[in-house]
Amino acid sequence: MEVYKFTEKDSKQWEAFVTTANNGTIFHSLRFLGYHPKRRFKNHHLIIKDRGRTIALFPAVVQDKTIISHKGASYGGFVLQDGLGIHTTYLAVENLVAYLKNRNYKKVILTQTPLIYYRNPHQYLDFALLKNGFTYLKREVTAVIPMDAADPLLTFHADARRSTKKALREGVRVGISDDFSTFYKILKQNLGMRHNVSPTHTLRELKKLKKLYPEDIILFAAHRKSRMLGGIVIFITNPRVILAFYISHDNNYQAYRPVNLLFYEVLKWGHNRGFKYLDLGTFTLNMEPNWGLGRFKENHNARGFLRDTYECKL
Repeated sequence: MEVYKFTEKDSKQWEAFVTTANNGTIFHSLRFLGYHPKRRFKNHHLIIKDRGRTIALFPAVVQDKTIISHKGASYGGFVLQDGLGIHTTYLAVENLVAYLKNRNYKKVILTQTPLIYYRNPHQYLDFALLKNGFTYLKREVTAVIPMDAADPLLTFHADARRSTKKALREGVRVGISDDFSTFYKILKQNLGMRHNVSPTHTLRELKKLKKLYPEDIILFAAHRKSRMLGGIVIFITNPRVILAFYISHDNNYQAYRPVNLLFYEVLKWGHNRGFKYLDLGTFTLNMEPNWGLGRFKENHNARGFLRDTYECKL
């Protein structure tokens, strides 16, 4: 088994591997990782081969003497060939650690893809990481709604059902929109007021991503008459999971319950297209829960899955 540093000539093979891997997502794609300005990150992507055959990828950046997978995405870590056994998975981790040690790196940090994103879920990788000296840096909880119900309203808790029905009675309607500018104003105001933070992306970056992924990045907007009340930007991450990357509403119109209706419509849309899960994102930050946000998501039939970040001192 050997570990190689990615070069541009590997691009086509990398992208093809991500689409067929057990746990590949949009966040492992070079097209997604490449939207960042060139000077923002120093990439050090790795390819792991066994007897000449690619079995794993490791998208990463270098910061000082630390390898991080990946600073420019929600998660990174190992992208594994489907059907990989426990021993080969263990050896892939062992060889990556040896590669980094031999090049005098001091630490590796990775946020691994949550289990719901796997075509064929297993936890061989978690075992292999711990066995090779990795420890948990943090374990965040992401809220996930199964999309197996044709009518998601039947799975909502009573409060969420009432709020969804109220939105419909009040004339709120949800549809796909290209008006990212209006949504971004709502998002920026909401995040600034509630959390004193800015969105992860600038409006320009968000529009650039939409242009890169016209079919896979979608804005669902809630309107009453001609006014946008809120929206959800979803990323189609792979054939199993859609991720609600941004969820926001205009606080002046919260009484119309636009977010409840947005969840309902996105769940119906995803179910009809064969997706398995809607990932609503984390409601913990550095392992500190936002209990109110957690309850709100649980009221829509969400349950928690771990988004683990590991580190290994080399």
